[in-house]
Amino acid sequence: MLLAAIGLWQLCSVLQLFPPIALPSPAKVWSAFVTLFTIGYGGHTIWVDIGISSLRVAVGFIGAVIIGVPLGLMMARVQVIFRIIDPFLQFIRPVPPLAYIPLLVVWFGIGELPKILLILVGTIPVIIIGTISGVKATPPLRLSVARTLGATEGQIFRHVILPSALPEIFTAARVGIGVAWSCLVAAELIAADQGLGWLVQYAGQALQVAVVIAGIIVIGILGYAMELVIRLAESRSVPWRGRE
Repeated sequence: MLLAAIGLWQLCSVLQLFPPIALPSPAKVWSAFVTLFTIGYGGHTIWVDIGISSLRVAVGFIGAVIIGVPLGLMMARVQVIFRIIDPFLQFIRPVPPLAYIPLLVVWFGIGELPKILLILVGTIPVIIIGTISGVKATPPLRLSVARTLGATEGQIFRHVILPSALPEIFTAARVGIGVAWSCLVAAELIAADQGLGWLVQYAGQALQVAVVIAGIIVIGILGYAMELVIRLAESRSVPWRGRE
């Protein structure tokens, strides 16, 4: 499939179905790759952008998991908490991350904090909703059997509810890491001079489409690599679900 896509891309380039400035050939994109990793673009190599963007995504995503999973568990188990938080959650969920940028800049300045917060705010609804769905999906029969055997509420939560919810939590995490990378481009609009999102925007403004495509491919590779890490953690934590 990948080879077919590259072949079609090369064919479009040879036949000049699109202007070369709009769709550079695979060879030009490969040349841009080599340049980014060796000489660099915008005053530094892409390794710097990869490190900074990966750190921003990791901190924002981990923060979303640390906050979102416990909050989702509480919302699923305590109706009062659900009724208080769910309207706010449903309100912020459809708002695009770009809409938060002016507020975050006013409140927190133009440093790293607003960038990380933007990723966190964009990702946390996915984690919370996935966690709630996982808890709600716990088979009632398991709960009844556990109570019949005299299990306490704490034991039921630890040995029945949490294991049942883990598959959905990991699914939400896999979706969330994609959302986090999507938010990264918006996050790096905030007075950034480094990062993959910044690189794509900076190159786009200069009409360096080959660099833009190379940057997008790098973002895709890193996002996929992080998802593989989550899948590995899932296979270790939820072995009964099996490998996908």
